[in-house]
Amino acid sequence: MTDWSHFEAAPASEILSWALTTYGETFAIASSLQKEGMVILDLASRIAPGKVRVFTLDTGRLPDETYQMIETVRKRYGIDFEMVFPAREEVERMVSGHGPNLFYSSVQSRELCCEVRKVRPLARKLRGLRAWATGLRRAQTATRAAVPKVEEADGRIKISPLADWTSEQVEEYIRENDVPVHPLYACGYASIGCAPCTRAVEPGEDERAGRWWWEEGAKKECGIHFAADGTIVRHA
Repeated sequence: MTDWSHFEAAPASEILSWALTTYGETFAIASSLQKEGMVILDLASRIAPGKVRVFTLDTGRLPDETYQMIETVRKRYGIDFEMVFPAREEVERMVSGHGPNLFYSSVQSRELCCEVRKVRPLARKLRGLRAWATGLRRAQTATRAAVPKVEEADGRIKISPLADWTSEQVEEYIRENDVPVHPLYACGYASIGCAPCTRAVEPGEDERAGRWWWEEGAKKECGIHFAADGTIVRHA
């Protein structure tokens, strides 16, 4: 397996330039329209205007503000957002058997919902890509503290170009480059996901505290990047 450690000292723009040049249309940015994803999109669009692929997981439970943000991004950057949906029959079977708000009943039920609405759709999307970028930062949570900037899993390259950025650096880039910001941040949100599973955070709370806040002691991850035990998820 290739040693990607030399990318650890490279700036985000250099890593994205390499990915865009090396993988072309088989490279895409996964974005939930949060600040990190918007910084990556803005950086990539400066490197390859109008040629950047971006996709988002439409779980069917996203807040309306996220759809508003997608329209803002489409107009600002001149790109088509690729919407990735869960399999209808899987959602129907899950909701019929466990109810529409099963995630409140137990951690296991919440993880099932994330699996059906997010993890499986992402795995299907990734099968058509050779490389993808995500907005993971090491400072976000203990689970993400060891995230590499570039890694290989199952023959696919996963890129986290902002892995070593602080939240202050993210804010500074957004401010200096007038990057669009999801409207829910103005309402006190620090991390944005599905509407029923995300809330605003109180001053001093961890930025992931607003995700699945009713779960005590549970990992604040959906399973896209990390399993419940904190280990990295490998997508086939």
